[in-house]
Amino acid sequence: MSQERPDLIPAVLVDNLSKRFRRNPRWAVRNLSFSCQSGTVTGLLGENGAGKTSTLRMLSTMLSPTEGSATVCGHDTENDPAKVRQRVGMLFGGTSGLYDRLSATENILYFARLNGLGHKEAKERLSELAEVFDMGDFLHRRAGTFSTGMRQKTLIARAIIHNPPVLLLDEPATGLDFSTRRNIHRFILRQKNLGKTIIFSSHDLSAVQEICDTLIVLHNGRLAAKGSPAELSRKGSLESGIEELTRSSK
Repeated sequence: MSQERPDLIPAVLVDNLSKRFRRNPRWAVRNLSFSCQSGTVTGLLGENGAGKTSTLRMLSTMLSPTEGSATVCGHDTENDPAKVRQRVGMLFGGTSGLYDRLSATENILYFARLNGLGHKEAKERLSELAEVFDMGDFLHRRAGTFSTGMRQKTLIARAIIHNPPVLLLDEPATGLDFSTRRNIHRFILRQKNLGKTIIFSSHDLSAVQEICDTLIVLHNGRLAAKGSPAELSRKGSLESGIEELTRSSK
């Protein structure tokens, strides 16, 4: 029997993934299935409450699914969560989560140690990320003094300090100025070119159209549409195409 080629095994595989929270009869995510290959960028789209964040949290092992399953780099999120966490970089919406009394450097290196990086490797990696995100002016300042953009940059660097093969980013450009958003989008494309798998949620349709290979549109926790930006476009724009597909899924 021939073995499956490793390069064809999905980096992320989601099979009928479902989540319902206690005391809430509504499914946050219901029967969601999709896959992502290495070296691709997938955008999660949908209105607030559509299930984007819940999906990312299940993939990161922060939430357990009610039904269904998911694997990351071949490891089941429920049966092998430690190995999954080693292979993902997780960034969730908002700018909280930093230790305000620590500097950006201290916040980032602390997470590097938690992910098993040696001091030298962590410092080298931090230097690379500080250059990518233009963090030199505030690396040694306490996080409690940061602007929104500084906090977001620090959170992203902290999430990916261990150089994981899969990045899960929930609204990574929220609250950032145009220049910083562009830098983050360029960074995502560089990670794709390095063979990494990126899944991120966004409300910025121009950004996802520019950098995503595949779009997954969620509506009320269910898959409303899936395809390339061109495939999902209707009436000359991605926005009108998604609106049409969302209405038809009700």
